[in-house]
Amino acid sequence: MSVSETALDSGFFVRWMTAAAAVIDREAEQLTELDSAIGDADHGSNMQRGFAAVVKTVAEGAPPATPGAVLIAAGRQLISTVGGASGPLYGTLLRRTGKELGDAAQVSPEELQAGLSAGVAAVGQLGGSAPGDKTMLDALTPAVAALSTSFRAAAEAAQEGAVSTVPMQAKKGRASYLGERSIGHQDPGATSSALLFAALAEVAG
Repeated sequence: MSVSETALDSGFFVRWMTAAAAVIDREAEQLTELDSAIGDADHGSNMQRGFAAVVKTVAEGAPPATPGAVLIAAGRQLISTVGGASGPLYGTLLRRTGKELGDAAQVSPEELQAGLSAGVAAVGQLGGSAPGDKTMLDALTPAVAALSTSFRAAAEAAQEGAVSTVPMQAKKGRASYLGERSIGHQDPGATSSALLFAALAEVAG
């Protein structure tokens, strides 16, 4: 789907969060395996729990009325549910994106891209990180840039970004404590970020 072909309503964003929860649930074991090599071995279970809570928040009962409200509610839920650094980082990504989208009932893919750009910038500010530091930004940054082409291109860029972290030495987070021993392992945060964009592409069709 081209980024200029459709308007995105709150239902689209609910479906995105639901799809994200499903793919993270399927890949939780892999995320934990990656985290066991360079982190606390809890990224998979934390993300699984957090996005399950997000689905309950945005998809059960009366869903939030606007795209921005869906993402703000999802971000708040992740901050309150997910342990470690992942909750605040993912929560910041979604909340800031939602705030950028404002109160519009529908948003364009271009507006989503702009919102996500602000969200990614907020993640970098919160974590004090930049692309190349072996963090989720290595998947998020190229993904958001590729959104100007298509949702599928964004998902592919995110996946390539996650894989690109393998030869990097971690400069931020728990993995940075390992120094050169962090080299050779794919970053779990970048991997889960790629899953988030895979879910977006899946919902966009």
